[in-house]
Amino acid sequence: MAIRCSVMRGGTSKGLYFHAGDLPNDSPTRDAVLLAAMGSPDTREIDGMGGGHPLTSKVAVVRPSKRDDADVDYLFLQVWPDRAEVSDSQNCGNLLAGVGPFAIEEGLVKAAGETTNVRIWMENTHSLAVASVQTPNGRVRYDGETHIDGVPGTHAPIAIEFLDVAGSTCGALLPTGHAIDVIEGIRVTCIDNGMPVVCLKAEEVGLSGYEEPLAIENNHDVCELVERLRLAAGPLMNLGDVTSATVPKMCLLAPAQHGGVISTRTFIPKRVHDAIGVFGAVSVATACLVPGTVAHELARGVAGDDVINIEHPTGYFSVTLDVNVNGSDVVVNYAALLRTARLLMRGDVFVPSAVWPDA
Repeated sequence: MAIRCSVMRGGTSKGLYFHAGDLPNDSPTRDAVLLAAMGSPDTREIDGMGGGHPLTSKVAVVRPSKRDDADVDYLFLQVWPDRAEVSDSQNCGNLLAGVGPFAIEEGLVKAAGETTNVRIWMENTHSLAVASVQTPNGRVRYDGETHIDGVPGTHAPIAIEFLDVAGSTCGALLPTGHAIDVIEGIRVTCIDNGMPVVCLKAEEVGLSGYEEPLAIENNHDVCELVERLRLAAGPLMNLGDVTSATVPKMCLLAPAQHGGVISTRTFIPKRVHDAIGVFGAVSVATACLVPGTVAHELARGVAGDDVINIEHPTGYFSVTLDVNVNGSDVVVNYAALLRTARLLMRGDVFVPSAVWPDA
């Protein structure tokens, strides 16, 4: 059976974008359809549209919003290549970059002048984002001069502003109530500004923090230690048992090497990211501004209204933040960043009829 969808690159990820009305209403059937569409479980995802990596096995489900303050609702779903699992436990700021163009392309939002603002309600975290999409002559523009590390070439910029994402998953910016917690003798900072992240110094797990992602993945002792820390941090961050969850992300930190504020290596959670996720970058950047955190100890010369360049294995990620710190009281006033996206293909994805017998 055929189900219409678009294939889009959003930021440094790639996935399938669906109209919510074209998918099953019940989650188990929907998940079965998406697993079949992606070709999971199979590490190559050879019998589907997935790319055999978590960053290329993603789904955006979009619908017209019933909210007065939003144009569309966006649900992010992670389809795991190596197991029959679809997760909605986290948001994805990279695929978010494609939601605005998709909404305009599909007639959910009407283009308005040279730039169209699309207000997006992010269902995973119950928070708002506003994406500014270039729409000269009423059409989405994808070509341009903006480069983001992790994506070849240049494209049209998509500015994304986040509203009220601090504590959106864990209930507080610092969900444990502390800038520092100690787990297995290792000092960590647990933070949630759109993505639950556990920050720790790479040197505390025996690394420099500048290793290539594959080298870290092949260091089984380090991976096992990082996973133990993640499992222990889950309950502390009000996330409960995170054994099968995609959050919190674990971020190994080191002093910046290339003119940025801090260097990162991020687990997602059992692979090491070739770059860093959008909301992960926002959370780490915020940690750099909060006195007493492990990130603040390593960060180089930042203030509460700076553009913060987060170094990662393939370049850097720039986050604009406005944060007020008054003693232990931390208020995030504004968070924004720049992404790009591109429509790659649209049409129908085919799945076996048996996975959706009541269609």
